[in-house]
Amino acid sequence: MINESQCTATAESVVKKYADMVYRLAFAQVRSKSDADDIFQEVFLRYVQSKPVFENEEHRKAWLLRVTINCSKKYWSSIWRRKAAPLEDSYSFELPEENGVNEAMRKLAPKYRSVIHLFYYEDYSVAEISRILGIRESTVRTQLTRARARLSKMLKGDL
Repeated sequence: MINESQCTATAESVVKKYADMVYRLAFAQVRSKSDADDIFQEVFLRYVQSKPVFENEEHRKAWLLRVTINCSKKYWSSIWRRKAAPLEDSYSFELPEENGVNEAMRKLAPKYRSVIHLFYYEDYSVAEISRILGIRESTVRTQLTRARARLSKMLKGDL
């Protein structure tokens, strides 16, 4: 049974509850603060404009994750991004290992960053990632394996 209060949450409460999750995923995808900000705004603008109705909170969360990934894909395929010279955001990390992981994640293809982020940072299972991304579970497992191997190879070069 659908809980009415869960399905009709205000936009403000949804932003407060899911802001960190959406921003983390956007940043994991584009590895740029300014571009992650743009994607964050686009995701919640779409939420407010479309006024979707959800079966439950998990459905809302999955919708926000899917829209964030779609907006990130749109970013990577835009002509503007291909013709613009990147401005590097500079972040100081407490540990050099974190900086190496950040750089390695930046070098991964977006499809690998998506599965790594959803699996390790959002704690989704392979089956849940499969549903969110709309791909087969075997594809998720393959992408996780390949992403781990690439990260391992890149990080071993730093050690």
